Amino acid sequence: MSGRRANVYFRKRLAGRLCETGRGYVFQYEPAYLARGKPISLSLPLRAEPYESEKLPAFFEGLLPEGWYQEIASKVLKVDPADRFGMLLATCRDCIGAVSIKPAE
Repeated sequence: MSGRRANVYFRKRLAGRLCETGRGYVFQYEPAYLARGKPISLSLPLRAEPYESEKLPAFFEGLLPEGWYQEIASKVLKVDPADRFGMLLATCRDCIGAVSIKPAE
């Protein structure tokens, strides 16, 4: 896979990886997480096979800021609001709720 990558955490435990590809996005749960984890979303039930999508999956879109907050975040963080993956990486390190997103090293 090429493009940017993010680690997806559920309650501070690595749950999976989200990658940007030339054809869209791929989310895949970590094998160790599958054994004893919980789904990060009802729309992303636990499974070994990757989830592939042309657009950022709806669950991750739902974590992004909207409206006036998106405008402020875009200006302060210097991220184009049309760059959904960039906004996800910039704003979801410490989300409300159990999921957080961090750039993969």
